[in-house]
Amino acid sequence: MKELNIGKTIVTKRREKGLTQEDLASYMGVSKASVSKWETGQSYPDITLLPHLSAYFNISIDELMGYSPQLTPAAIKALYHRLADDFASKPFAEVLAECQLIIKKYYSCFPLLLQMAVLLANHHMLAADPAAATAVLNQAVTLCQRIRAESDDRILARDALSIEGTCYLMLGQPAQVMDLLGEDVRPFPTDTEMLAQAYQMASNPDKARQVLQISSYQHLLFLVSTASAYLMLNASDLDQVETILARTLGVAKLYDLDALHPNTMAQVYHAAAQVYAIHQDADTTLAFLADYTEVCVSDFFPYALHGDDYFDAIQPWFETFDLGVGPPRSEDVIKQSMLDGLVANPLFDFLKEDRRFVDLIKKLEAHLIDEGDKQ
Repeated sequence: MKELNIGKTIVTKRREKGLTQEDLASYMGVSKASVSKWETGQSYPDITLLPHLSAYFNISIDELMGYSPQLTPAAIKALYHRLADDFASKPFAEVLAECQLIIKKYYSCFPLLLQMAVLLANHHMLAADPAAATAVLNQAVTLCQRIRAESDDRILARDALSIEGTCYLMLGQPAQVMDLLGEDVRPFPTDTEMLAQAYQMASNPDKARQVLQISSYQHLLFLVSTASAYLMLNASDLDQVETILARTLGVAKLYDLDALHPNTMAQVYHAAAQVYAIHQDADTTLAFLADYTEVCVSDFFPYALHGDDYFDAIQPWFETFDLGVGPPRSEDVIKQSMLDGLVANPLFDFLKEDRRFVDLIKKLEAHLIDEGDKQ
């Protein structure tokens, strides 16, 4: 992290005013040697002098010290992805310690705190043990609670609520989720349709078209992504499972979701495979694991959100995302989780001696693991 640059600021501002060190020393009532030491970083001005220095240069004390409690969206995005890469390549405790320092330094920068909560939630599983992972998730919850309590930005507060709820689920605390969200399902808001109508009335049909495409895209992903949980919920009823899959996969095929949003489809195929593994149906389990594997190895990387011929107006919307169009975790972490989806899931243990299962693992390894990682 950047250190305080008060000496550099004093030099710059003094020269802008055309002053000598003697001039500044005389005004501040200190020696020329003191000013020289400030400017070379050998010492700092006494804290009681900071208001006088900042007033003299017509800047805030934060500016004088070269410190800003806020980060720009671009800086937040760059910092997030750098830390995500570090989590994949450096010791977890080391990167977590840096995260703690950043959080302390920018504790009033709520957009940053939101992304730090996302970062911690997305990487808690890399902690050394379950207790440490739980502590990381609890810190993410604390950050979300601070944002909801202190930020005036309703969108930030809404996003923080969603992340907090996700963390509670990871912590196995369903009652906390119900307390947070309420136990009743509320109707979808109609803001999107209203906004599209407003753009159309304002003679901006292109923007209206984009708004409706964004809404359709979000509803589509919501419909298909919920199938993963719904499949597991109905795992004991194979007739219902087949109905869920027929409808879900029918919609997915219609919109070519394997290509449009492979991450969602990988989760659906994996959930279906788990359901049939519960019933020890090797052939159907392997069929869905083959679909899962194919999605993981077919143009998944480099991962980036994108539209297609149907959703041809949403790319500018993706570009406005806080973290950009890329994934919230490094590709190395994602690739390892894809492989773990097969080799580390106990539901698939009954397939370990099946040549078809072994071949799927080899196929994933061949596409996801770099040669250097295998050695």
